Amino acid sequence: MPTALVVSDEVDERLWTNAVLSYSVDLVVGAGDLPFEYLEFLAETLDKPCVFVPGNHDPDLTGYTRHSGLSLKDGFPVEWPGPVGGINADGVVVDVGGLRVAGLGGSIRYNDGPNQWTERQQARRARKLVRLAERLRRKDGRGVDVLLTHAPPRGLGDREDPPHHGFECLHRTIEALRPKWLLHGHIHPHGEPMPDRTAGETRLRNVVGHQVMEFAS
Repeated sequence: MPTALVVSDEVDERLWTNAVLSYSVDLVVGAGDLPFEYLEFLAETLDKPCVFVPGNHDPDLTGYTRHSGLSLKDGFPVEWPGPVGGINADGVVVDVGGLRVAGLGGSIRYNDGPNQWTERQQARRARKLVRLAERLRRKDGRGVDVLLTHAPPRGLGDREDPPHHGFECLHRTIEALRPKWLLHGHIHPHGEPMPDRTAGETRLRNVVGHQVMEFAS
């Protein structure tokens, strides 16, 4: 029964100290828009793996690959701008800390910044993600535990201002993957209660800030 420290969007300075050692977790999960140094510190101090997706305020991580311990872009060795040791789940399915995580980072496109997608672009990325998850499921029988996104589905915890619209395509993605959880950031509560929502058998949670979550096997 894995337990995760889940973080997104808002740094808690208390965690950026050895006080984080009071948390007993199996992994760190990041839903975007946090300093990569913060994710590095949490993972290194806790000595646990970190899986994340980028938010719309994070650097562009597209085009980077890993091979034999090297970070490559366009076939040439480069320094990866992401968090050291972190696993970028954006557009892929990864097994980490006892969880199978499928990731879709970024927000709806509202300007020319990085990690922003039109609805059509995100839908294309989501269809590819579903195909990857299905291949793995046919291979080992395991489904996706967590769909990790930065932005929520449209109409499920998003906002009406254009930068904070959710993605329509995430509804179809939930139907196809049937994850136990969808975890997202991007929508700052500003003191407003943010109860979990449901879509089918999937629970959706806004994880802005930090919380410890236990995932039933």
